[in-house]
Amino acid sequence: MRAEHGGGGNGGANGTEAELSDSLRTFGAVLKALREEAGLTQEEFAPRVRYSAAYVAKIEQGKRFPPADLPARAEEVLGPVATKVLTAAARSLTRRAVLASWFRQWAEIEEDAISLYAYECRAIPGLLQPEAYIRAIFDRRLPPASEEQIEREVASRLDRQQLISANQNTAFSFVIEECVVARRMGGRDVTRQVIDRLLEMSARRNVEIQIMATVQEDHCGIDGQMYLAETAAHQWLGYTEGQRSSSLICAPKDVSVLLQRYGKLRSQALDCRATVTLLERMRGAL
Repeated sequence: MRAEHGGGGNGGANGTEAELSDSLRTFGAVLKALREEAGLTQEEFAPRVRYSAAYVAKIEQGKRFPPADLPARAEEVLGPVATKVLTAAARSLTRRAVLASWFRQWAEIEEDAISLYAYECRAIPGLLQPEAYIRAIFDRRLPPASEEQIEREVASRLDRQQLISANQNTAFSFVIEECVVARRMGGRDVTRQVIDRLLEMSARRNVEIQIMATVQEDHCGIDGQMYLAETAAHQWLGYTEGQRSSSLICAPKDVSVLLQRYGKLRSQALDCRATVTLLERMRGAL
């Protein structure tokens, strides 16, 4: 399996570009058909949804990723039925076509999981990243991505984050190395947004966030980041990423190793209250 760096996998793998382009063109064609059915030109439609005509044209041509709020903005203009069609098309586009093929299987597992655990020593977990942090990652990725690619991947990752609010019966646990926050990826303002997001998410009933202190002599996470998911059938699966590689771990004995390590990491990290105190102190120091 192949992977892109970035805290939970939404890479723009070359193997998915053709499929993504086809999907974007299909969405654009749907939008164009609905607009024309309403008897509107692009110049008439654009100001009613508060976009420029040039931007609408690029969406219809499949050259730009549609904003998440486009269906809602279009409801008063195109009607509720058209909005349902656009919403369904956008959901399929963001949750499937943008995700690289090697990551889709894990993304599907995430959506149906009843428990999701993550240990990160490289980046803030993808499900917790604020938009500014996501953009900072993709802006600095090599080889450089186009503006269109960045917009697609940012929207895709933001869409995936709805998992936490939508799956309120799923237990989410995150153990994050202190150095990941202290790195100040993207600068001070971005780091403030990161800390604010972590504090906001840690207040949810189904989310636990723990920081692993930088100085920690008893540490069992030396082998790197890991993700774990429990299915509705109570089967545990694992997922790991490296430089240009990734692995879905299904063998029970191997998943057991990850579960043992993750349990130990939770006991070694700061508890949830101490984590909040540390994050507030780090924010105040910015």
